[in-house]
Amino acid sequence: MFPVPPVSLWPAPESLGPVTDLYQLTMMAGYAQAGKDRDRATFEMFVRRLPDDRAYLVFAGLEQAIGDLLRLAFSAEQIDAIRRLPAFSAISPSFFESLRSLRFEGDVWAAPEGSVVFAGEPLLRVEASLPQAQWVETFLLASIGYPTLVASKAARLVEAAQGRPVYDFGSRRGHGPHAGFLAARAAYIAGCAGTSHVEAATRLGIPCVGTMAHSWVQSFPTEVEAFKAFAAIIPNASTLLVDTYDTEQGVRLAAAIEPPIQGIRLDSGDLATLAFKARAILDAADRASVKIIGSGDLNEAAIARLVAQGAPFDSFGVGTDLITSRDAPSLSIVYKLVELNGEGKIKWSPGKKTYPMTKQVYRFHDASGRISCDRVTKADEESAGEPLLVPIVRSGKLVSPLPRLDAIRDYCRLQIASLPDILRGHDAQAVYPLAYSFALEAEAERLVPRA
Repeated sequence: MFPVPPVSLWPAPESLGPVTDLYQLTMMAGYAQAGKDRDRATFEMFVRRLPDDRAYLVFAGLEQAIGDLLRLAFSAEQIDAIRRLPAFSAISPSFFESLRSLRFEGDVWAAPEGSVVFAGEPLLRVEASLPQAQWVETFLLASIGYPTLVASKAARLVEAAQGRPVYDFGSRRGHGPHAGFLAARAAYIAGCAGTSHVEAATRLGIPCVGTMAHSWVQSFPTEVEAFKAFAAIIPNASTLLVDTYDTEQGVRLAAAIEPPIQGIRLDSGDLATLAFKARAILDAADRASVKIIGSGDLNEAAIARLVAQGAPFDSFGVGTDLITSRDAPSLSIVYKLVELNGEGKIKWSPGKKTYPMTKQVYRFHDASGRISCDRVTKADEESAGEPLLVPIVRSGKLVSPLPRLDAIRDYCRLQIASLPDILRGHDAQAVYPLAYSFALEAEAERLVPRA
């Protein structure tokens, strides 16, 4: 009997059609049998509320979301598997036949990737046939939500570091191997200087960084032998981890290496105190060029404290807190029907109200160029301000090439720089003004269910 190979949950890019929730497919089948498959729908994606201690979000994940959206398809094997699900026992065979040629043929509008965004405003909208717009909900939410969480976290870390590079060290702590790719890219957009994830760095053109592990030191008879061997074998990346045993002694040994190493990494203990002592030891040994990188369960508050103390760190590596967005690991991101065949649709559940009609967001700036408020309007309303949502896909085709990663990163840097001071810093409060137009308010009121 042949051994059964491990089951891979990583779908092929050409067969992403079933990467959705069951109820999306049952509704698609139901729309077809109810004669609603030609209805034209608008769905909008937005965040209901910001996570605690967040004053803004960085919109990320759009490139992968759109690229994969335009490749969505079902393989013959997948269609057969869906057909066998009990939920589809009464569904016409014609529905399964339609899946063979199903592709996304709708329109997508979205905020440019790297934009600073806020709760309550559309970030992305889909205009398509009702079944197609329903089909892509799960996929788009998953594609946008996690990268936006990580990019938003990375922006806070980068700001706390006040110009010192912050590196993504998180791939080993992610929720599965795929998370490392998404996090490395999102963190780079928001200002991180590089990643330890080799394949993400190679595929995306992100600087690849790394040091050494305690196991390297432990594998040699002595710490000094471990340091000398590493510096000789890897001279172009000779950053030594000095806290395997006694940290101050480790710094002394590292300072004595010839030729001089590039840096040391402090990963445990009282980082501020150790950094001051390490800098003094290095400078006394004529090693002013040796950099000090800090790591070890860092977050934005810890980095801000180290910077405020004047601790002589040249850069920081952040793992768990970055890739998991540990203090805010989920996002209340939703995708809701707002218009069907030209008629507004509303949800009036307590705490989950939606506004009807296809919308646009207009952004306003003050005299200094800082963003000052956003106004949400009907898509066909005229308004002052800068429209945030731009066309990305029309009739299933890209309107224009998507920006390159470095251009997205540059745009994000300018977006964050445009934030008012009240929204800056890891302890800022969410006080950004957002208003809905009179026309939207009136339409929402008109559609309120009456007793």
